[in-house]
Amino acid sequence: MRIATWNVNSLTARLPRVEEWLGYARPDVLCMQETKQADAAFPHGAFEALGYESAHHGDGRWNGVAILSRVGLADVATGLGSSDDDEGTRLIAADCGGVRVLSAYVPNGRALDDPHYPAKLAWLARLRDLLDETTSPDRPVAVCGDFNVAPEDRDVWDPGEFAGMTHVSPPERAALAALESWGLVDAFRQRYPDDRLFSWWDYRGGSFHRHRGMRIDLILVTEVLARNTTFALIDRQARKGEKPSDHTPVFIDTTVD
Repeated sequence: MRIATWNVNSLTARLPRVEEWLGYARPDVLCMQETKQADAAFPHGAFEALGYESAHHGDGRWNGVAILSRVGLADVATGLGSSDDDEGTRLIAADCGGVRVLSAYVPNGRALDDPHYPAKLAWLARLRDLLDETTSPDRPVAVCGDFNVAPEDRDVWDPGEFAGMTHVSPPERAALAALESWGLVDAFRQRYPDDRLFSWWDYRGGSFHRHRGMRIDLILVTEVLARNTTFALIDRQARKGEKPSDHTPVFIDTTVD
């Protein structure tokens, strides 16, 4: 099973790029974030034509998350089910081919002294609680998305450039580590333990071509999937060309026991 995640930074603007990528990468499951679409506007028909069932959670202003699947899509659930949802439309989950898949768009946090920063930490803590309430680390589970946290210094192009900023602060990294301690493995990092590879680059200053990025798009899987993961890739090709998202897809190949 090929499981992918991609912050598309507006599906309205990026639909042709997503359709193109689905055509050549052929993931079995694609989690999308920041669709910026309302549920009524989501292009289910376009994805159905490509062989995908789809589920979406969005209000049309910002955020918005989706799951596409060509291996089944059942038991769809949305939101955190609590006041920690932070403007909502940031989480959707479904059963796809025997895997409980979650597409998550973690709040940005804005700045360390901004009220959105503690809300980000609370959101990550609530996500861990939700996993406890709805599934088990013994099951095949994949939590995919834009986490807005670079797990380690090697996940940013220059740690010094991010000093005192969000995405790299110790509390954010601790909150992510607490989520992983539920029973999740960073599937990409498991395959590439030493590489400095990134999934997001600022549009400004030629950051992509200068390799000035961050790895904040993650696929966290339970051990039953981690031990069967045979391949992982950050697809830089999808960041090139006309009207790319500032993020690029990340995917893994695994099997379900």
